[in-house]
Amino acid sequence: MLLLDLDGVVTIGDQALPHAVDALRAARTDGLSAVYVTNNDQRAPHAVAAHLTGLGVPAGAGDVVTAAQALARLAAADLPTGARVLTVGGEGLRAALLQGGLTPVASADESPLAVALGYTTALDWAALTEICHAVSQGLPYYSTCADPVLRTPRGLAPGVGAAVAAVTTATGRTPQVAGKPAPALHREATARGRADRPLAVGDRLDTDIAGAHAAGATTLLVLTGTTRPAELLGAQPGQRPTHIGRDLRDLLVAHPTVHGANDGFTCAGWHITHHPPTHHLTVTGEGRDPLDGLRALCAVTWAATDTGTHLPDPAPALARLGW
Repeated sequence: MLLLDLDGVVTIGDQALPHAVDALRAARTDGLSAVYVTNNDQRAPHAVAAHLTGLGVPAGAGDVVTAAQALARLAAADLPTGARVLTVGGEGLRAALLQGGLTPVASADESPLAVALGYTTALDWAALTEICHAVSQGLPYYSTCADPVLRTPRGLAPGVGAAVAAVTTATGRTPQVAGKPAPALHREATARGRADRPLAVGDRLDTDIAGAHAAGATTLLVLTGTTRPAELLGAQPGQRPTHIGRDLRDLLVAHPTVHGANDGFTCAGWHITHHPPTHHLTVTGEGRDPLDGLRALCAVTWAATDTGTHLPDPAPALARLGW
């Protein structure tokens, strides 16, 4: 079973990423089921499913797990039924709170018992002020995620984490975060799919990969979203993907094995050599796919990091590999 992030993996904004639809159709034909696991709380699950189906990827509401649902479960466990929650976010967050038996309100003057912060393009200074008034009173405080940026068709944009940072600056408090990298979303998705060996696919190290790792899932990082090769090389334990792919087409092909050697690592014709004591890296071989070279380079840099070795700027090695 596949546990698929959406933004930067399947979609970018309201559009499907190149190759995503065809790859998911082929995976479905091969017998792979999919659950979509997203920190995006703007839409309710049925709306997310309708959007995916409109793009050509059949999905039902039960195939979607959102951070808004996770937040609502957290809040409902802490609050009495019907409790008012000061809510700043999209329709998906309000719908999840209502479904969880809670009452979204818009003002700190409406006697809320908690605060919920999610993503909305309508966020303004007045809304941030209401949150700060309520949070500074010591009310329980939740956010759907802590992602600082979003990837959009026009470039990077502020995420929920940017608003969280503003509230923290003003109040000194941080929220209980419901979405990835907390493992709740992946665990819920795994339970829905009744899968023993799920593969979680994402584009971010600090949320998708870290969250799946915490939930015990095998991971695939695709390079269609936020993470770039240089950032991948610096991944810390707990954020390192099991597999690396360019895009969702790499769901459909076998990945070559990375082999260790005394002086470095090899993968499908590429050899990355680490030269102590200067720690210089050299790239040799004529592998056909630069992605295989990146896999070997990751193995070298991660092994060095784990032994406390500081490697020089990897840019020349990445350039030699075509990155």
